[in-house]
Parts: sequence; structure tokens; C-alpha cells
Amino acid sequence: MTDLRQPDVRQLAEEIVAREGGFVNDPDDPGGATNHGVTIGTLRRLGLDVNRDGRIDVADVRALTRRQAVDVYIEHYYTRPRISALPEVVQASVFDMYVNAGLNAVKILQRLCTDMGFPCDPDGQIGPQTIRAAQNAYEAAPQHFADAYGIARRNYYYALADSRPQSRKFARRMNGGKGGWITRAEEFISPRYHLSDAQHKARVASWG
Repeated sequence: MTDLRQPDVRQLAEEIVAREGGFVNDPDDPGGATNHGVTIGTLRRLGLDVNRDGRIDVADVRALTRRQAVDVYIEHYYTRPRISALPEVVQASVFDMYVNAGLNAVKILQRLCTDMGFPCDPDGQIGPQTIRAAQNAYEAAPQHFADAYGIARRNYYYALADSRPQSRKFARRMNGGKGGWITRAEEFISPRYHLSDAQHKARVASWG
């Protein structure tokens, strides 16, 4: 039976904005200029001319308010992808990951469901198959499903940094500790499954 409880979506979105921070234009970030986590690509895709000057550029990213970012997240990263149709225990984590990684957030969930014995095409779309597989996976392991998804997120970040050296600074701090990507994933993982500093350093040792 589907869990009908729903989280406070606006509060979740406000928490995401707080995690994302303010304006950043890091050349190593493939998303380009961002503000409150909303990228210039997102503004262009949605046709949001924030400062209403007839073009969508970095100035619009700078002008984006926290409230506007929250509204973008709720509409385009929670409601339209149908995250509310997933088991309540993973909604916050999938929502947060969707903001950070787009369709990959759903693909990670779909692959997890398949690994748990509930086959699901990794197409990044939350349709009937994914909803059914996620509910079945949750019912099979209700105490562990959210942690399993969070761990899969963490593994995704590590693998991305393995393959893209420019992204390693997002997974490992200059002092060798856990970077923002890893700490972000672990916000949605029970403390008993957090990696120790030694485990993290061993995981990234091959990066040099």
C-alpha cells in the first residue's frame, strides 16, 4: 500500500536553497553560473528572464532571489517529475538529488530498485513502472530503503569524480576530508552508514 504522507515541500526546497548557497560561477562546474543552485542553463530552458531585459544571461542568475529559486525547485524539480508519487521516505533525498543531478537522481533510484530485485528501466522518468518498483523495494526493506538510496547517491558522486578530475574538488576538500558532494549525500544517510575520515581518504587515495 502506498504511503500517502507527504513532506512539507516548501520547507524541503528552502533547505535545498540553503545547501546550495549563493551566486557561484566556477569554471570547473559543468552547470556554469548558478545562484541558489539554479543554473543559467535552467533559466534558459525555462525561459526565465529574471531582470526582464530581453535576454537570459549571467545577470539573470545574479538577480534570482531565494524565493524564486524555491518556486523553481517546487514546480520543476518536485511537482513535474512526480517525486510525490515515490515512497515518502526517499522523497526528500530524491528531490535534493534532482536539483543537483537532474534525471540521474531518478536513474540512481531505478538502478537501486533493480538491484533489489524489482526491475526498472533506468530512463530517469517517474512513471508507473518506477512508482511500483520503488514501492515494492520500500516494502521489502522499509528500514533501509532511504539509507540504500543515500549510499547509492554517495557512490554516484565518487564515481563521477573518478571519471572527471575537475569534479574531484567537490568530493574531496583540499585537506583531504569529505567534500560538499559527499557530506550532502550523507545528510540523508543514517550516521551508522557514514564513512569515517579514514574510509573516505582510502576511497579517494587513487586520485593522488
